[in-house]
Amino acid sequence: QLVESGGGSVHLGGSLRLSCVLSGFTSDDYAIGWFRRARGKEREALSAITSGGSTLYAESVKGRFTISNDNAKKTMYLQMNDLQPEDTAVYYCAAGSPPPALGKLLRLMGLGSAMNYWGEGTPVTVSS
Repeated sequence: QLVESGGGSVHLGGSLRLSCVLSGFTSDDYAIGWFRRARGKEREALSAITSGGSTLYAESVKGRFTISNDNAKKTMYLQMNDLQPEDTAVYYCAAGSPPPALGKLLRLMGLGSAMNYWGEGTPVTVSS
């Protein structure tokens, strides 16, 4: 069971921090990450972090979003800075084990595979 929180409404250039509690997900070899779906658009994989500590970012959020993971709290975060109206979407966290190769991870996340568990989503609205 994955539960996201932290979404909301902000103005252009604002920041939000999303949280995802990874209750019940236990693995030594995993990938966890975030994706979003904007209205009328397809799923977009944003970022992932692996059990080995590798992080990946989509070009659309690189330099603005930061993923992190607190193993003790079983919680993953997505710090989102300099938010733009095009970031408006429902944001989902996901977890999967075993993870695919790093070079394929974000692409497979975007296709809806590679992950076994998903949260219900938290909405983010950015106004100009």
